[in-house]
Amino acid sequence: MTDDVAVVGAGLTGCLLACYLARRGHQVVLYERRPDPRTGVAERGRSINLAISERGLDALRRVGLEERVMADALPMRGRMIHARSGEVSLQPYSADGTRAINSISRGALNNTLLDAAESASGVSVRFEHRLTGLDTGTGELTFATPDGETHAKARVVFGADGAGSAVRGQLLAQEGVDETLDFLDHGYKELTIPSVDGEFALDPGALHIWPRGTSMMIALPNPDRSFTCTLFWPTGGTESFASLSSPAAIERHFRDYYPDLVPLAPNLVEDYLANPVGLLGTVHCTPWQAGGTVCLIGDAAHAIVPFYGQGANCGFEDVVVLDRCLDETDTWAQALPLFERRRKVHTDAIADMALDNFVEMRDKVASPVFRFTKAVEHALERALPGRYVSRYELVSFSTVPYADVRRRVRRQQRAVGGIAALLAGGITAAACLRRAGQ
Repeated sequence: MTDDVAVVGAGLTGCLLACYLARRGHQVVLYERRPDPRTGVAERGRSINLAISERGLDALRRVGLEERVMADALPMRGRMIHARSGEVSLQPYSADGTRAINSISRGALNNTLLDAAESASGVSVRFEHRLTGLDTGTGELTFATPDGETHAKARVVFGADGAGSAVRGQLLAQEGVDETLDFLDHGYKELTIPSVDGEFALDPGALHIWPRGTSMMIALPNPDRSFTCTLFWPTGGTESFASLSSPAAIERHFRDYYPDLVPLAPNLVEDYLANPVGLLGTVHCTPWQAGGTVCLIGDAAHAIVPFYGQGANCGFEDVVVLDRCLDETDTWAQALPLFERRRKVHTDAIADMALDNFVEMRDKVASPVFRFTKAVEHALERALPGRYVSRYELVSFSTVPYADVRRRVRRQQRAVGGIAALLAGGITAAACLRRAGQ
């Protein structure tokens, strides 16, 4: 029997894709290598809380899932910067201080989307199916399962199986796909700040950042009033994950660099020693599809580092773009190449911007110059509404395509650089920005 569509990977993007395809009347089988995550214990230290913003919400809204997802989310309206001295300061994300990104646990979001996919007409889910073979010409799939090897066949196969995609591996072997994996010399490790007497230990309305130059820690709130902390540290050298192995050295390092965290995290040393160090990197590959029958989507096609909070948002936006391509074409063979042509320039752009934001978060946010620049930026946004919009607002609070964001911000920067001279000549700031194409 031949399935209509096979989606390999029942993570965030795969589940949302199944919902969209089911709405179009397709019969979809979701294959997932893990056991059902709703019935087991989450893998320790591997969650990285997500920040869902407008691109992700737009994708969820289109299939009626925004309200269900946001029930588990907590809005964060700015960055709370924790200095080494213990002093804290809030940097709002938007000029008016009201716009927010939304903290949600990856596991909770995945479970909600799994429920939605499983309840959609025409969708079935098969857990503990690890892809071991794929014939890109025929759509024949081979899986390893607890009961032995099993086979399936689909007219179209989507690889939504993450940065380490098995589907991408099959395309590499059979279709001459080019792949580049750029790993950072930083990794990540998770810690937990529990609630205190049933209340949040920190302000839950902000994303907390401890910038320390070449490293940093962040903390995002959870509905149970805890915080999930993530360390982003070098993997080698002094003051790195590799250099801290004894309880005494760990506690000494945190008291020195993160003194306000220590009294809030009673299991700090235990968590540090027990939780693994995760890798961080960017995936580039081309092409994303083969013969109009196999296609990569989400992290399988373009994994990025998490420093702009756009990984899940970008994957969800992929699904929206693919849906539009299906509206405009008659066959998969037309839709899949169109999807790649429209989308790749934008996923390349956000990959670069996410790397830039790592430097901003770990270093620049603590600088008085950076704070002054942000204040000027917000003042321009209030003075010139709709004409001047910061890169952060365009990325997080709009659906302007990523590459278009980058082009617009460059034009704005050139315009702002010339405002003083133009004002001296009697031209208004608004006119300056109009001349820059705003």
